[in-house]
Amino acid sequence: MNKLKIVILAISFLSYHSLIAQIKLPKLISDGMVLQRDVKLPIWGWASANEKITLTFKGKTYKTTASTEGNWNIELPKTKAGGPYSIKIAGKNNIEIKDVLIGDVWLCSGQSNMEHQMYRHDIMYAEDIAKANYPEIRHFKVEKATSLSGPEMDIAGGEWLKAVGNDVLPFSVVSYFFAKKIYEKQHIPIGLINASVGGTPIEAWIPYEGFKQFPDILKTIEENKDTAFVKKSENYYAKVNLNPQNEDSDKGLSGQTPWYSPNFTPKNWRTINIPGYWEDQGIKNLDGVVWFRKEIDIPQSMIDKEAKVFLGRIVDADELYINGVKVGNTTYQYPQRRYPLPKNLLKAGKNVFVIRVTNNSGKGGFVSDKPYYIATEKDTVDLKGYWHYKVGTVFIPFSSSTKNSGDEKPRRINAQNEPSALHNAMVAPYNQYPKKGIIWYQGESNSWQPKKYKDYMNALITGWRDVFKNPETPFIYAQLPNFMDVSYVPSESNWAELRESQLKSLSIPNTAMAVTIDLGEWNDIHPENKKDVGERMALGALKLAYNEDIVYSGPIYKDHKIEGNKIIISFSHIGSGLIAIDGEFLSEFAIAGEDKNFVWAKAKIEGDKVIVWREAIENPKYVRYAWADNPDNPNLYNKEGLPASPFSIE
Repeated sequence: MNKLKIVILAISFLSYHSLIAQIKLPKLISDGMVLQRDVKLPIWGWASANEKITLTFKGKTYKTTASTEGNWNIELPKTKAGGPYSIKIAGKNNIEIKDVLIGDVWLCSGQSNMEHQMYRHDIMYAEDIAKANYPEIRHFKVEKATSLSGPEMDIAGGEWLKAVGNDVLPFSVVSYFFAKKIYEKQHIPIGLINASVGGTPIEAWIPYEGFKQFPDILKTIEENKDTAFVKKSENYYAKVNLNPQNEDSDKGLSGQTPWYSPNFTPKNWRTINIPGYWEDQGIKNLDGVVWFRKEIDIPQSMIDKEAKVFLGRIVDADELYINGVKVGNTTYQYPQRRYPLPKNLLKAGKNVFVIRVTNNSGKGGFVSDKPYYIATEKDTVDLKGYWHYKVGTVFIPFSSSTKNSGDEKPRRINAQNEPSALHNAMVAPYNQYPKKGIIWYQGESNSWQPKKYKDYMNALITGWRDVFKNPETPFIYAQLPNFMDVSYVPSESNWAELRESQLKSLSIPNTAMAVTIDLGEWNDIHPENKKDVGERMALGALKLAYNEDIVYSGPIYKDHKIEGNKIIISFSHIGSGLIAIDGEFLSEFAIAGEDKNFVWAKAKIEGDKVIVWREAIENPKYVRYAWADNPDNPNLYNKEGLPASPFSIE
């Protein structure tokens, strides 16, 4: 028996060491990858200690030996754009990387407006998706991961996909149209590494090296490496979370008959209008779960057809039931709700529609000016109008739940929001992978501290250039678009302040900014028009990275002078000249004297300058343009059709 155990242990030992001796490659270095042209190309990985590695590429052989820790690296010579090629690697095992292209590699990063995939906008871009046939445009979506302990050796997952047919659906919309415009100009392979996560702040993407001027943040990073500290925070906030979403806390799920059942008989339900927020319709300050119910008449012509329900946007989460069957759910507020239905679900006549809405903070309910209907190929039934509702549960405010917890309150840690946490897990593992440049679309999550954003942008750009070992890396970014309620009077705005920080970041060398003040939607932080965003960013790339002689930006404030009661403003990037895009007088200019009490100003174009004044203000001190969350009509453009950036001067 003892001999048998020894044999088994020996076999296990040999099998284990045979397994760890296998050559292993980073997930990014895989079939279909795009490598950067015209630079030396590192190929790296892991093997057993001192293992001899042989690599074959384009008929040439390269050799190295793994270190005692099992790390190895082979540098391939500069290669012109082309392919497809294969790369063969041999050691104690053999690996072949197939369908490798040499072209230009772009890192695409930021939060949800960079992350948003083509399939989320499949109606807006149905024709583009149907015509997608660009096998040399390739996209690698880095799997979401965080690391508080420091840079990781490899990413969590992902794969290279070609922009062909349905494989384009997971592509970032912005990066796809960015790459397509460049490809149609340059005709070289384009590789897109999409490292983006919705709802994340810029600090999470900045590498440790970028925080040299931020001692408080460096202290936070060191604290986060202490697993006991992190665990203490997790335990504390788990204990004080008094808003569990389960059957016991929701009357709609805890009774004998759930409220979504067609057999449930509603009693004492109130009436409410959809779309709309419930706080605007007689429900005061409610965070919790609210159920909505309505009988919808479906015509015979829609039966046994493929149907889809459109429920606009819902704040925050929702579950849709039809005739007692759950047909879709979304866990957060921003995606548009589009739920396909099984063919046999609907019946002619009355159908019971029930929506369970969970709201955690702020106003809850259904965002207006969005589609609310059920449709087949030929028929549509409107879902707007009066529904019945009842509250399922009320959440205790978080501040109240923590008052008497008894424990010392630690700093709350959300891994994806912590400094460097996303860089460590989603970018650092391929710092050495050469890149042509970077495109960046982020800022929404930092709008509550907008003035800090300029310094964070500098930290991000210089930090990435540092760890990528390329101080000239082109960096192209999107300025925040118009969003929220339209402003008809001059007002203060965090979003305008953040746009100003983004504008000032143009002082960093080799950067370009795509102005999107005309591409947003008042009621959607994820505007549908991402094609123009990607194409405007591509203009910046064509200028910075490809040296094309083009107008790549709208007018940017340059300087000004005062003559009497008039302020004369000069711009860069005027292109063929300044225009009011709608042919009307210039709008969205505000002016103020010493008291900083802004009023609308008169403004006109004279040559390549804009003259701003207001007769009642004899000694002007301040001017703003398009300074609002959502300015009504920012109409200053150049003749190339690119909008001027919002700005503030004093």
